[in-house]
Amino acid sequence: MDTVITGLGAVSPAGVGTAAYWAALVEGRTLIAPIPHFDTAGFPVRLGGTVPGFDPHEHLDGRYVVQTDAFSWFAMVAAAEALRDSGADTAADPYSTGVLVCSGAGGVEFGQRELAALCRSGPDHVGPYQSIAWFYAASTGQVSISNGLKGMCGVLVTEEPGMLDALGQSGQELRRGTSAMLVGGSEAPLGSPFSLACQLETGLLSTGEDPGTAYVPFSEEARGYVPAEGGAVAFVEGSSDARARGARVRAVVAGHASTFSGVGSMDPGGEGLLNAALGAMARAGVGPDDVDVVFADAMGTPKADADEAAAIRRLFPRGVTVTAPKTGFGRAYAGAGALDVAAAVLSLEHQVVPPTPHVSDPPVGLDLVVRVARPTPLRTALVLSRGAGGGNSAIVLKHPDHA
Repeated sequence: MDTVITGLGAVSPAGVGTAAYWAALVEGRTLIAPIPHFDTAGFPVRLGGTVPGFDPHEHLDGRYVVQTDAFSWFAMVAAAEALRDSGADTAADPYSTGVLVCSGAGGVEFGQRELAALCRSGPDHVGPYQSIAWFYAASTGQVSISNGLKGMCGVLVTEEPGMLDALGQSGQELRRGTSAMLVGGSEAPLGSPFSLACQLETGLLSTGEDPGTAYVPFSEEARGYVPAEGGAVAFVEGSSDARARGARVRAVVAGHASTFSGVGSMDPGGEGLLNAALGAMARAGVGPDDVDVVFADAMGTPKADADEAAAIRRLFPRGVTVTAPKTGFGRAYAGAGALDVAAAVLSLEHQVVPPTPHVSDPPVGLDLVVRVARPTPLRTALVLSRGAGGGNSAIVLKHPDHA
């Protein structure tokens, strides 16, 4: 039984919704700007990709807003869009639909606010939701509660590869008897000084101050990545169930694999990413000539980019189209993998490969789409992802007409 995506939702630095997200991607728009949430004076990193003008009260019931952090708000809004888009009636059997939403940081802004109240005024001034709002699984719980879903629920804390791994795990859950899953990744790592300070220790963030040149992977000017917030959620189900209810299949999840290549490192040498890709392609039953586009991880540091480019060349000795649209808005950690998956689904639908913003020329030996979007026949997309700590994942998505 194939796992298929029949619903999609997104909250990104382009705004709320997949339509706004796709419009920004295909235009190659720059969405990186100074971080507006707090005064970044004294921080070496001052740019980020933030969701513009987001007011949770415009999208969510107030009782959920006070209980949750922004990373849960993004997940809940994206999940609501994915559910609407799927057309599924989950109320008929709430136990048949599960939720699996990933996060790498959790509710850091909420946590800092409550800890500040504790230190300033004592325990009587800490709100009752501090015990749950910061936790990585808060988004999964709130998506489940707000939509009345009572099936299998869980969370993966695997940073950027989370969405890819969650799609793989959801396929297993469907084979065990779950009818459908809401699967996603969401992150809000730019809302507080503490959160940004925690990211600095990796040494991977760009200190550039020009939004047009701060995040330029696969180029001689690469200096690290720009952090971002946002996320995406997909509604997945078995292909037979989707056909039975006449659902529109947006993409087929054909194969997934993950590897672990070293504690405290970001896949040294690229072998972990290479083997994750090989595993995903093998499980999908596709060879190098079957893949039409690769959505690159695009770390943005010279060594990591060189390792990824070398892995792609080994995977596709005769060449393949490559893109990294996240350079227009930044890496949103667990949200980044989810937004990359959403971008791949939308590319397959529109038969267009979005460009890699800010990179003016493709590197030697890599067919990187730059400057403008590239209309081209697309059957199969490969999404690559690496996370802090050595996790690597890859997933193969197919257009439903070519599955």
